[in-house]
Amino acid sequence: MSKPKTDSHSKKMKRKEYLKELRILQAEVCKLQEWVKYKGLRVIIVFEGRDAAGKGGTIRALTERVSPRVFRTVALPAPSDREKSQMYFQRYMNHFPAAGEVVIFDRSWYNRAGVEHVMGFCTPEQHQRFLDLCPEVEKYITEGGIQLIKIWLEVSDEEQKRRFAARIVDPLRQWKLSPVDLPSRSKWYEYSRARDKMLDATDTKNAPWHILRSDNKRRARLNCISHLLSLIPYKEVPREPVELPERSPHGAFDDTASLANRQFVPERF
Repeated sequence: MSKPKTDSHSKKMKRKEYLKELRILQAEVCKLQEWVKYKGLRVIIVFEGRDAAGKGGTIRALTERVSPRVFRTVALPAPSDREKSQMYFQRYMNHFPAAGEVVIFDRSWYNRAGVEHVMGFCTPEQHQRFLDLCPEVEKYITEGGIQLIKIWLEVSDEEQKRRFAARIVDPLRQWKLSPVDLPSRSKWYEYSRARDKMLDATDTKNAPWHILRSDNKRRARLNCISHLLSLIPYKEVPREPVELPERSPHGAFDDTASLANRQFVPERF
């Protein structure tokens, strides 16, 4: 398996080189997918990081060549009034994997350690209780046979500022700006302190954190996929040879003429 070059995480990677390496890694992810189904593995991958750290693009690079039935992405909205009355972890556990599944959380229960804490959406007591209980909950998860992988995308102040500025003027990316995104700029150091508290409390032997430098999006995606492949041991599952059957002449008719009077999408391009 080819590995991305590691001369400098900040050095720009040309698109052609990136796509070549990405295709190689995605082919390995397809092999991993078959192994997960074959062995009935249960895997959770948590992606966390500051706003504009590149979580969405990294997840897309990881999942765009595999089945959404095996690699399920979960990106939950703000909790409803009913969910607010539940046990905190409950709405996340509803999405945990069954045998043969990889569940990817685009943000997770760690909202409480980050945005909820910094923005005042939870009390200091709720925040501290989360930090105290989270390692025990994750120990329960991993001892139950689920592999839990936690990725923190670390983006620099300068790069986050550049990405936010680009979103403001680009109509294709303006949807990424939520009411809590922009305050993350002014509250940079509050988020830094929240991150450090979270890592101190929850970077455990059962469920360690893996820090991913993400200023360079292309290198970050390649490094992330390569690292994930190294964390989940897998082998290539033997496949039976596939032969494409010939079209049967039985019941033949002009099946293109039968569509002649139907409404087609205009061909504008």
